[in-house]
Amino acid sequence: MTSAEDLADAALDSIRAWAPLSPAQAALRQEYVAFVEEGRGDVIFRGGPEHLTGSCFVLTPDLLHVLLCFHRKGQFWVQVGGHVEPGDRSLAAGAFREAREESGIETLEPFEPDGAPVDLHRHALSSRFGTCLVHWDVGYVAFADLEALPVVSDESEAVAWFRVDRLPPDTPEDFPVRLRTVLEEMTHRRRASV
Repeated sequence: MTSAEDLADAALDSIRAWAPLSPAQAALRQEYVAFVEEGRGDVIFRGGPEHLTGSCFVLTPDLLHVLLCFHRKGQFWVQVGGHVEPGDRSLAAGAFREAREESGIETLEPFEPDGAPVDLHRHALSSRFGTCLVHWDVGYVAFADLEALPVVSDESEAVAWFRVDRLPPDTPEDFPVRLRTVLEEMTHRRRASV
């Protein structure tokens, strides 16, 4: 089992190595680096009021559809993801595990299995989330075919595919901007790898 300190170090390395296209993401990246450096192993697992989480933007390979879940506690449509568990070998692995659990789609293909981030999103939580006050979320990308049928989990009321340009009305206010930023990041990475 990987220690909390090792998980924090690996997360810190991947966040440091990422050069986001978005200036806003680049500025937030610096805040994440400071947060993880200061907290080390204490910021990995659920327990403290502020900690890292891993989420996953599940996209179709053509980048035209995104899989969202209607979050039971939050009461909004959002990407899948959640907390790191002791058996996870990295923050990215935790995000991909959560994506499979919450979507029911076992055939998800991580874009970069080692976990290069595509999105950072720090957000305060309501009292419905218990002792968690702030999630420092790190987003990753995985692909699945549109024909892959999602299955509702205990943490969501619904899971469904949406066109990236036709999101449901009950998404957080900043979600469309975040998704656009992720899609731009993916387009750039694909061009750079050709």
